[in-house]
Amino acid sequence: MTYNISAVNSAEAFFRDLRGAFERTLGDCAQASLTENVMIQAWDSFEGNLAIQSEGQPPVACHKGCPICCALRVTALAPEVFMVAAYLRATAAALQVHGIDLICNLHQADAATRGINEVERVALRRRCAFAIQGVCLIHRVRPLACRGHASLNKRACVDAAAGRADEVPFSGPHRMVRVLVQSALQAGLRQRGLDWGAYELNHALVLALDDDTAHDNWLKGGNPLAAAAVDLDHREAMAAGFDAVPHGPLT
Repeated sequence: MTYNISAVNSAEAFFRDLRGAFERTLGDCAQASLTENVMIQAWDSFEGNLAIQSEGQPPVACHKGCPICCALRVTALAPEVFMVAAYLRATAAALQVHGIDLICNLHQADAATRGINEVERVALRRRCAFAIQGVCLIHRVRPLACRGHASLNKRACVDAAAGRADEVPFSGPHRMVRVLVQSALQAGLRQRGLDWGAYELNHALVLALDDDTAHDNWLKGGNPLAAAAVDLDHREAMAAGFDAVPHGPLT
């Protein structure tokens, strides 16, 4: 599902159609495959629409081996958290052969970053637990927040990381498509009675990894990641915004 999102009505049509598509996926899938299927759908929607929206735009400065922005706080939805948690479990043994323990790194990062705000997180300058020698080892399952964060100027990133600049020019198409896809997914999750909030990634992953029942709990309508929530003050307004957009095709 792709659109040339160049006007308000196109953005609304995209949101409505993608929300409906997510709702169908969430309703049709068996619980065992629900999380994987809906996230593959989200990633495909992001990548396909990003390619359209980025036509004629300046190239991004991001590249493999550049982890400058990987000191920022990352938020994620529950299905994203459970996808990363499953990936960490699946790759743990192979990585440990090479002396890499991402789950240990995660627990250390969570201990250092839990409860601090975004400004404090940047000032801490602590690299993401999954960025090893400049390479993101969870790149395949990285959250939409990471996918939608792309710089247009590497020097500005370096200066911002060093405290010499306050702003970095980011890619508008990346940010816009990320917001639309994430919002449509949240609306779809909410419609299906699943927890749809945003969580601080480190803490949410620790909760998911430390509780083998967390994923099943979420699939049954529970909220096992509640302690890592970062959007409680905004959920009521977000829900009202979702409800204000009618279901069905835009006429």
